[in-house]
Amino acid sequence: MTKLKWGMIGGGEGSQIGPAHRLGSGLDGLFEFAAGALDHRPEYGIDYGQRMGLGNRAYGGWEEMLAAEQKRDDKVDLVTVATPNSTHFEITKAFLEGGFNVLCEKPMTMTVEEGEAIVEIAKKTGNICAVNYGYSGYSLVRHMKAMIARGDIGKVRVVNAEFAHGHHADATDADNPRVRWRYDPAQAGVSAQFADCGIHAMHMASFVTGQEVTKLSADIVSAIPVRTLEDDAMVNFRMDGGAVGRLWTSSIAIGRQHGLGIQVFGETGGLRWSQEQPNQLFYMPLGERLQIIERGEANLSPEADRTSRVTIGHAEGMPLAFANIYKDLAEAIGARKDGRVMDPAANLYPRAEDGLRSMAAVVAVAESGKADGKWLDARPPMFR
Repeated sequence: MTKLKWGMIGGGEGSQIGPAHRLGSGLDGLFEFAAGALDHRPEYGIDYGQRMGLGNRAYGGWEEMLAAEQKRDDKVDLVTVATPNSTHFEITKAFLEGGFNVLCEKPMTMTVEEGEAIVEIAKKTGNICAVNYGYSGYSLVRHMKAMIARGDIGKVRVVNAEFAHGHHADATDADNPRVRWRYDPAQAGVSAQFADCGIHAMHMASFVTGQEVTKLSADIVSAIPVRTLEDDAMVNFRMDGGAVGRLWTSSIAIGRQHGLGIQVFGETGGLRWSQEQPNQLFYMPLGERLQIIERGEANLSPEADRTSRVTIGHAEGMPLAFANIYKDLAEAIGARKDGRVMDPAANLYPRAEDGLRSMAAVVAVAESGKADGKWLDARPPMFR
């Protein structure tokens, strides 16, 4: 297949997320990094883009990039939006309506209404809108999903998900601009830690179980008093397939580094996976011994085999998980170019609908936390 052309907005020099996207998009040779508006400061974006080899397709802003790429016969096939949260809706909307496929960083939008608009625009235009819940790209997360779907642990009873780190625990660092914006409603929206990390854990709970969150109850706290938004949250939730969920997310958990993990307990077995040790999936069948499933070993599911690149025993990291999302998108874009219809069950990139559900959960967590844990409907209005 001819390489698809890829463009990026944001993710410039010094960015936390930019390198992971550039590594992931290029890993399988499916995308060529062809264009970018990499910094909100035009001169910096152009300079860095040119140093990255983009030439005259290094743009000073996303509006310039949109206008210029629309005029090209070889316009980019996919645009990744990796800018601050408050800009996601405007940029994603403009590129979808401009005829481009989009991969947007999470959260997809700042409001539920914006999220519903993106879903409708994607349907109307026929363009792909994906959301980067990149951890769902890990090989053993895909295998976990396959095991649950084929009934290896029976009916799911309880899901326990976490995403807790301690990197914002220092009160003396609370005014650091790289930290402060995350707790500023004007830039982050109605939620900080849950919108930043908690939604990854909640998305993973839905992704592996195949169930959607219907209602939730939240206890939130700003442990560092100067913060307007929460830095720790405990969320109880219910899912449409009958599973009960527990989710803890924190940015003040000193001693935790990344802290994303999930456990799923069914009628006949349990599964456990941690992003910091992604090569092992722990499987406990009822009444039997604990089994450790290794990424890359023989006789795993097709979903795991498809997304495993390096030999067994070698580390699989976040850029490889991102690469699986890009691989899914390349296949979906290629199918559309060829006029083929793909089975959504065989192509697992997170969609705009997932981003919308996450935004509805963010709003419900914020409102429930202010209402002493009142149970609220976690579904966006269009899905009720």
